[in-house]
Amino acid sequence: MKTLHHAIRLLYTGRGQTARWFRYALVSFDTLTIVYFIISITWPQTGLLSAIDTALGILILLDLAARFWISEDRRKECLRLYTIADLLVVASLLLAPIFTDDLAFLRVLRGLRLIHSYHLIRDLRCDSRFFRLHEDAILAAVNLFVFIFVMASLVFVVAFGNAAGTEAYVDALYFTVSTLTTTGFGDITLTTPGGKLLTVFIMVVGVGLFLQLARAIFQPSKVRHTCPECGLNRHDLDAIHCKHCGEPLKIETEGST
Repeated sequence: MKTLHHAIRLLYTGRGQTARWFRYALVSFDTLTIVYFIISITWPQTGLLSAIDTALGILILLDLAARFWISEDRRKECLRLYTIADLLVVASLLLAPIFTDDLAFLRVLRGLRLIHSYHLIRDLRCDSRFFRLHEDAILAAVNLFVFIFVMASLVFVVAFGNAAGTEAYVDALYFTVSTLTTTGFGDITLTTPGGKLLTVFIMVVGVGLFLQLARAIFQPSKVRHTCPECGLNRHDLDAIHCKHCGEPLKIETEGST
């Protein structure tokens, strides 16, 4: 068991090439499941879809179990945002046939796993210069993407119902985007008290995420490097001294191109 534990731990946290490819494979799996969840939310439940949902639920549960098994702080692991999201996703996949298909909108929360992983971010910083230069914008875009589709799926369930079809889901997505941008065309509205509160939530949280993305795109590029004196970890690309305390910095660069 110790050998197996060590092998799994290396796959999830190691710095070797095999571990990196394993984590990128997990990201590919996460991406495919998200696309499937977004597309299938409007499909009628059939025996084949139920079997696929169950298989995906078991795979995600095995991934969660492996992460929990190798974690040094299991209590902290349980409280992580993407762990809670994955537990909700597993519940929606394995328990929905028992309770209700309205849990389907929770599956889009799987998107939180895409980027909210320390080891994945570390790999991307090491392997991708594009990610290093645009990390804040990429993280903000992923957060906004997840929020939009979770809210659109929730609006779809609340206002239209799962049997409404693809056109209704497009209407829900259209309503979500027009609401969080505060455009508010008014051709589609939620009239119930719960629907109005959901609309307010979309506007308040969505505007904040949009501003975060815009700031990440248009603000000057920064590099992550922790100052040994004061701990400031965001600096100009060509900085040789910390702007906060004046400590000399030795920021690694890739040289001239």
